[in-house]
Amino acid sequence: MKTTLSPSANAYAAFSAPWAGLLLRRLVQVVALSMLIGTLCFFMVRALPGDLATRIAAGRYGYDLVSNAAADAVRAELGLDHPAWLALLYWWRDMATFNLGQSLVSQRPVWEEVAHHLGATLHLSAAALAVAFAMGLPAGLWAGLHPRGWVDRATWLAAVALRAMPPFLLSVLLILVVAVQWGFLPAGGGESQASVVLPAITLGLGLAAGLARVARAAMREVVQSPFFEFARTKGLSDVQALVRHGLRNAAVPVTAYLGVQALFLVEGALVVETIFAWPGIGHALVHAVFGRDIPVVQGTALCMGLMFVVFNLLVDAACLALDPRHSRKVAR
Repeated sequence: MKTTLSPSANAYAAFSAPWAGLLLRRLVQVVALSMLIGTLCFFMVRALPGDLATRIAAGRYGYDLVSNAAADAVRAELGLDHPAWLALLYWWRDMATFNLGQSLVSQRPVWEEVAHHLGATLHLSAAALAVAFAMGLPAGLWAGLHPRGWVDRATWLAAVALRAMPPFLLSVLLILVVAVQWGFLPAGGGESQASVVLPAITLGLGLAAGLARVARAAMREVVQSPFFEFARTKGLSDVQALVRHGLRNAAVPVTAYLGVQALFLVEGALVVETIFAWPGIGHALVHAVFGRDIPVVQGTALCMGLMFVVFNLLVDAACLALDPRHSRKVAR
């Protein structure tokens, strides 16, 4: 006996199928990424030169107070004389129970350390995205509507220059000019709200440069498309056709570009947070590497990898919701 679904049930099935597949793929990525990042960090930190127990003791008590007895006490306390494969098995067991352990230096739970620094990184990332949208998106849309104009040429030159400039060089230039010579903003730290401006500009400028060119190409494709011409033949003005039909179609490649650039934000945060002493995940990772704090290294690296996956999930979901072809498929 054949069962016939109602139109609402068919629409729900057509709508939920892409989301279910998307969530399933991202869940598999999260599990695989967690195991891979944690294992690589474990072996890389142990492969660094120097005695692991001495470095951890120095992080706890300071380099002036470190002695062989203190290093031996740390080694016995943490079981650092055990085989590496046994410690790795213990870490895999803890990961299966969502337990990242305790910091070897501060003795605080790694979840608390990561949560404290994650908020600062999300704050910086949101500010960088705001800079990129405020500068790159209007310039790209205007250049797409007015090709070969002075805005189009200026955004092209700015995109080439900013994408070729490493984040650390741009950071140093901003510190020397804005913070040191002009004295407008603090050079580093996270004590005030003004401290986020320079690192956000450093990350946002590079992202805005690429965003402007992608928005320009997307806008040109929309303007030259048959449906946009048809909208104008119906009597709509250019602004009305752009608002009703153009922006949504142009938003799909722009949103997809942001997913590709998620890695730029994660990598840039590692460098920029260290230079500006911003108390984020990248800054914590660098200090944990110097202190040989393996659980914190694993936790912060894992958090950065999961940020990349989650950001791509949000971008994929946005593209799925914005794509008009998907909307028509659901309507049928």
